[in-house]
Amino acid sequence: MVSGYLDQLNLLSTDDFGLMNRIPRVMKVPGVISQFEEDQHTMFQKRVIVVSNQLPLRASRDSVSNGWRFEFDENDLLAQLKDAFPPDTEVRYVGTLKADVDAADQDEVAQLLHEKFSCETIFLPVDMRNKFYHGFCKHYLWPLFHYMLPMTGSNGGRFDRSQWQAYMSVNKIFAAKVFEVIDRDDEDEDHVWVHDYHLMALPTFLRRRSNRVKLGFFLHSPFPSSDIYKTLPVRDDILRALLNCDVIGFHTYDYARHFLSSCRRILGLHSESNRGHIALEYYGRTVTIKILPAGIHMDQLESVMSEESTVRKAKELKEKYEGKIMMVGVDDLDLFKGITQKFSAMGELLETNPELRGKVVLVQITNPARSSGRDVQDVLDEANSIAKEVNEKYGETGYEPIVFIQGPVTTQEKLAYYAIAECCVITPVRDGMNLVPYKYTVCRQGCPVLDKALGVHEDSTPKNSVILVSEFIGCSPSLSGAIRVNPWNISEMASAMYSAIGLPATEKHLRHEKHYKYISSHDVAYWAQSFDQDLERACRDHYHKRYWRIGLGLAFRLVALEPSFRKLLGDTLNMGYRRTNSRLILLDYDGTMMPPSSVNKGPSEEVISVLNQLCDDPKNIVFIVSGRDRDTLSNWFSSCQKLGIAAEHGYFTRWTRDSLWETYRAMDLSWKEVVEPIMQLYMEATDGSYIENKESAIVWHHQDADPDFGLWQAKELNDHLENVLANEPVVVKRGQQIVEVKPQGLSKGIVVENLISTMRSRGKSPDFLLCIGDDRSDEDMFESIARSSADPTLPTIAEIFACTVGQKPSMAKYYVDDIVEVIGLLRGIAEASVQPNLQ
Repeated sequence: MVSGYLDQLNLLSTDDFGLMNRIPRVMKVPGVISQFEEDQHTMFQKRVIVVSNQLPLRASRDSVSNGWRFEFDENDLLAQLKDAFPPDTEVRYVGTLKADVDAADQDEVAQLLHEKFSCETIFLPVDMRNKFYHGFCKHYLWPLFHYMLPMTGSNGGRFDRSQWQAYMSVNKIFAAKVFEVIDRDDEDEDHVWVHDYHLMALPTFLRRRSNRVKLGFFLHSPFPSSDIYKTLPVRDDILRALLNCDVIGFHTYDYARHFLSSCRRILGLHSESNRGHIALEYYGRTVTIKILPAGIHMDQLESVMSEESTVRKAKELKEKYEGKIMMVGVDDLDLFKGITQKFSAMGELLETNPELRGKVVLVQITNPARSSGRDVQDVLDEANSIAKEVNEKYGETGYEPIVFIQGPVTTQEKLAYYAIAECCVITPVRDGMNLVPYKYTVCRQGCPVLDKALGVHEDSTPKNSVILVSEFIGCSPSLSGAIRVNPWNISEMASAMYSAIGLPATEKHLRHEKHYKYISSHDVAYWAQSFDQDLERACRDHYHKRYWRIGLGLAFRLVALEPSFRKLLGDTLNMGYRRTNSRLILLDYDGTMMPPSSVNKGPSEEVISVLNQLCDDPKNIVFIVSGRDRDTLSNWFSSCQKLGIAAEHGYFTRWTRDSLWETYRAMDLSWKEVVEPIMQLYMEATDGSYIENKESAIVWHHQDADPDFGLWQAKELNDHLENVLANEPVVVKRGQQIVEVKPQGLSKGIVVENLISTMRSRGKSPDFLLCIGDDRSDEDMFESIARSSADPTLPTIAEIFACTVGQKPSMAKYYVDDIVEVIGLLRGIAEASVQPNLQ
């Protein structure tokens, strides 16, 4: 009963639901509304919906009226990206405010932000916000993504189920707000761009309600290695949620590599590269992996540089530090920014190089902490202690080696420091991107107003800058001229500081030019437009697929199938079966008749029973078509007298239990003497792998090996064998966790052609063909069937049912969900064999 009910549900796709529910909220033009006009979506304005935990706004109270005042935060990357899009593109923001607004004022504030700033505001209950942001996000996810495991209660937060529930609840609230923004009649034109780890569950809630929304996600923090990520109790849920996006973006290849490794090790998904794009196939959908570091807003930065307050501060700093070498660092106040390591390196620099005392100054500016906690206070206390020690030991009247500036510093003041500093020192132990070196480089390039104030002329010394950067942050790979350091190695950092100070002017200029050229061409507009273009490209197939929704909770996923690909129902199969008289039934074994995870690989009594029922019908010819060897298959199916077997992908074939084995063709198998020692070498070097030696082929299996190492070794083995066997009549083929060497021309597709040809030569041309399989080798059968049915020179087969197991892209025209349904269909037609023909 349950199975039948689910079958009926599968007949209705989300496309059907979309047609049933497409009632527009707002009539956009006067006249008759057509819901089914194909080109209707082209009349709507493109809209980009930027979703983040916090809106890119500054909020303050008016000192006189006590009313709320808002402005865009020009330092916020998300505020800057709106300038990347053409004027006719509407950019709307969804998120929470950084300020607490009384419940009585929330409606008024929300309306104001909607009308004046294109912002849709979410107000969260205090308890939910604390559990979500300060609990799960900042004290659990954020440390974990920065490689800090909660080994003790004081070392990061332990996983708390109530905080996870709050995280889920907030993501649901965000989804509801996004769909308030999206009008149901033009949602296909909206690009939804979700940002950062606070909203990693959001894609599932959005995809559940709209299968064609163009959905992208960008992670601004690091993505940890799979070994770290696997400690997350909800690891599967978060990965599956992210995979409901069309594009997932990362700042660096390392972050993307860790994500792909987690998908491979946890979900068994493999990525592929196609024309420069990395992608994952997920239930028929292609999820694109985008790798591109964010940039800065060049025009805005140059504008602020020209402001009078910036110029005035720069002149003041130049006079203050005249004759000294200034190094500058600007960091948030948290335990991952490496401030204490930086101060220790400064102390060692002065200890080992006495001649620099009184000459070198490190100015460290810290932005206010984004969250409170004991860890932040510990970092501040330790930094103050080291700075005090260094200053007392090496300082003198009028000279402080470390100038530690705490608290809010204006953008103009920061730019003034950048403009004066000869070296920028950014040494986090782990960080997502960090755009400080980019801003520093642009400020060192200067602008006419600032250059004039500082006495820099066009014909004077060329512009120069030096960047000392941690190898553990996102901007490091793009700054190829920077001096990279390991912040955990204090001596190395001190030596790098010394090298940076002593670089020749010409080298400083070359490094600066290299950085400035990259930074100016890869700005925030380039970043946003590139992501948006990839999102558009990734969604081109949205209108050419049918979509099916399966799974509950965060296990929900959207299955994309070709329009002609549909579920094989018992009634459809039985109808074609009953009205035909010469039937050929071809069945794969592993994964089709027997679960691949089963320990006992032999057929069950139910499988034997249903096969014998089918074989007892004189109108049927039934074959097991398998890659397994003939001895194993003969032993397993010894009780099936009339069952045909095609073993080793058709190298050996017999029509019944008592008939002789037929060989595909006589072949020289001396190449096996070359292959076996090579495979033996790889087996010994790859723990968990083994060799299967068939009569016609040799297979190296690595499903029980480490996933990454197994893939690596499989590729190496494949290349090795192809080189060695280049002149042999064999093919080297990589399959699902295997590398196989077999004779050329041998495949399951050849089995189909030979069986059909033999039946026709015996005067029993098939009018019914059922072929069921589950893996790549079975696609050869489906392809052969499709090719034969399209050939007008061959006799037509009236009823063809090529069926794959599982909802996935396939050459087959039908699918069933699992092995249980395969047995059910076979049982149904077997019973139809003993019933009267109703036609």
